Amino acid sequence: MTNKNYHDTVGHIGNTPLIRLNHVSDATGCEILGKAEFMNPGGSVKDRAALGIVRDAEAKGLLKPGGIIVEGTAGNTGIGLAVVGNCLGYDTVIVMPDNQSSDKIDTLRSYGAKLHLVPAVPLKDPNHFTKVSERIAAELNESSPNGAFWANQFNNTANRDFHEQTTGPEIWAQTGGEVHGFVCSVGTGGTLAGIARALKASNPEVLIGLSDPTGSALYNYYANGELKAEGGSITEGIGNSRVTDNLEGTPIDLPLQIPDTESIPLVYDMIRGEGLSLGGSSGVNVAGAVRMAQELGPGHVIVTILCDGAMRYRERLFNREFLASKGLALPDWLDFEG
Repeated sequence: MTNKNYHDTVGHIGNTPLIRLNHVSDATGCEILGKAEFMNPGGSVKDRAALGIVRDAEAKGLLKPGGIIVEGTAGNTGIGLAVVGNCLGYDTVIVMPDNQSSDKIDTLRSYGAKLHLVPAVPLKDPNHFTKVSERIAAELNESSPNGAFWANQFNNTANRDFHEQTTGPEIWAQTGGEVHGFVCSVGTGGTLAGIARALKASNPEVLIGLSDPTGSALYNYYANGELKAEGGSITEGIGNSRVTDNLEGTPIDLPLQIPDTESIPLVYDMIRGEGLSLGGSSGVNVAGAVRMAQELGPGHVIVTILCDGAMRYRERLFNREFLASKGLALPDWLDFEG
């Protein structure tokens, strides 16, 4: 081997491939491509936000050697921060609502993160997981010899900036500039906002779509000017009741509301037809890409995000009784007793 261009773990965050989703591409006459973010070292798109936030904090002197990273998260950002923290010499403290999947909870613990589970309450409640994490960060910053840093993924725009610097340009380069639309769901807003900015800077005609699950208020905000949530979703980690600092000012051309009855079957279709075992947010994203393809018509290239793997949501996605209680069904061909 003459080209010894080796990278450590954080060096392999990003530069994920684009995967052609054959079934939905053939059905719509468009090239629907999924950015394979589940291939990041921590298994999700949130590895990018974690690395961007940590590097920004280091550059600003907010995170000192041997310090502690603290964050409130539904799971994947915490996993990403634990991966990055372990690689760069930081301990990680994660505050997480207790209604998240046990698979994500166990994954966080397996990385050695110190985990605080708190009741799931509305954002206005002082015991909301993000507010608890902010308080813990302030306490640890005073008591720990090397200090602590609150990642603040929802309003820390280093999240958005890292996607603008990396994910968006990757998509542009991988499609040779032949991308007509990008669509994905929103949690913090960093992914959609950063990619939208990058693509619009290269070509203002690129259509930007928001794929929003029911139970989130963002579709109504961008469609009707009102933050109003309707219904609910079994999908974790996406949707919001507010416009975060990361999402603020994002040029969204096509807001879409995606019910579980549309997105969850696509999760199983991708397992069967594409060999991709992905979480519910990827189903929401692909459903949005199909809607965008119908809006644009055949012959267009549309990119979305394949966020993470299905086994982080095993208790929901592969539980027949749970699915039936939500008006959903596990396909007969899928024999899962886990």
